[in-house]
Amino acid sequence: MIMGFLEHIQKAAEEFKKKVHTVVRIIYNADCDGIAAASIMIMALRRQETKFVASAVKGIDDKLLDELKQENYSTYMFLDIGSSTVKKIDDFLKGKMIYIMDHHMPEKEKTNLNHFNPFLFELDGTSDISAAGIVYFFAKYIDEANSSLAYLAFIGAIGDNHEKGGMNGLNKTILDEAEISGLLEARHGVRMFGINTKPLHKVLEYSTNPYMPGISGNEQGAIVFLKELGIEAKKKDDSWISLHDLDEAKMKELVTAIILRRLGSDEEVSIFGQVYILPNEDEKSPTRDAVEFSSLLNCCCRMHQYSIGIGTCLGSKPALQKATELMTRYRKEIISALEWFYNNRSDAKKVIEGKGYVILNLEDSIRDSILGTLISTVSQSNLYHNGTIILGMAHTLGDETRISSRISGFVAEGIELDMILVEMIKKLGAGSSGGHRMAAGAVIPQDKEEKFLEISNQILAKRALEESIA
Repeated sequence: MIMGFLEHIQKAAEEFKKKVHTVVRIIYNADCDGIAAASIMIMALRRQETKFVASAVKGIDDKLLDELKQENYSTYMFLDIGSSTVKKIDDFLKGKMIYIMDHHMPEKEKTNLNHFNPFLFELDGTSDISAAGIVYFFAKYIDEANSSLAYLAFIGAIGDNHEKGGMNGLNKTILDEAEISGLLEARHGVRMFGINTKPLHKVLEYSTNPYMPGISGNEQGAIVFLKELGIEAKKKDDSWISLHDLDEAKMKELVTAIILRRLGSDEEVSIFGQVYILPNEDEKSPTRDAVEFSSLLNCCCRMHQYSIGIGTCLGSKPALQKATELMTRYRKEIISALEWFYNNRSDAKKVIEGKGYVILNLEDSIRDSILGTLISTVSQSNLYHNGTIILGMAHTLGDETRISSRISGFVAEGIELDMILVEMIKKLGAGSSGGHRMAAGAVIPQDKEEKFLEISNQILAKRALEESIA
């Protein structure tokens, strides 16, 4: 159904070109994929000399739609969001020209809106294409010159973890087009954060995947670790050594030592793999590595600095500088959160380890905006069996508790986190949820937290029991 989906997008893009759009109102999801999608659309509209107003949101509710209804715009675009609230959008914004470009599971309500979602064409929105990819094809059909934006669509997919197990479907098409454009190169190499931008000891200090006790978050620990391997942190000219300064033998020795240092794993799957480089970017820029670029955009979202993320995608040097500074603070927060996890694994009230699931009850221990990153990192740590459901809870600044869930390891068939959270919220009778089969989240009232823990334990334990019987 790929061709049918692309034809659907192409037809709408051609119709879009024929109409006059004084100002396009863009509402995008507050994550890496949403920022990448919005940036692609903004650049496409600029090329058409069309004005726009863009803002990030974390969800769509009646209050937001009522505010949008009061605005004096005729064209609205919902990017990486909207598929689960199509009917509401239609009801509130009657008479407006609506475009929804989203890859989350859509509601079953029929609509006459311009709705582009892979699930409607029997494609998988969790692996075949992200929202940035949908926007990319729309932009390309508006003007072939927008083909140069394929790399941004790829970064959106990376940010939504579509690369697990390799790129599939239309994501693979986007990767191929990005490589053809010369703006992206795929290589085999070491996959660690900051290898192009930081000294080697800092790469180790800021490493969260893999997380290395005594090294991650510990500058002196990282320097000592290198010294034990016969690697001096500084060169003879007093400059810091980088990963690229190591010869092949020392590189292998370092990787082996890292693998042995990892908790609960002797695999090197996250150390070596495909590395995606943006060759036109400065060698020491965090935007040179696609994974680091996506981390930079996610950081802007977690720190609620969405415009800095957009500016970085648009090539603003001041925005990139601010994003880089944010990233340094952000990595420290992630490491602090990981330290909480490893220090509290033995506390059954804080880290509940059941059969087939783990619940982290962090309360006020971390900023709720980095909860998803922590849960993702734990899910990729190889500490738990493939298919283990990792669920985390953290308090917001208000009177709510944020929930985030992931699946340990690679794709596990039969697990649908979004549906599991829907069941939990329904049984709780309060809160809201959303997300994908492989990554989902929810928000509940803080005074319902204890009840939610009871319900989630029941549902996850029952699910594990049913699987073992089957």
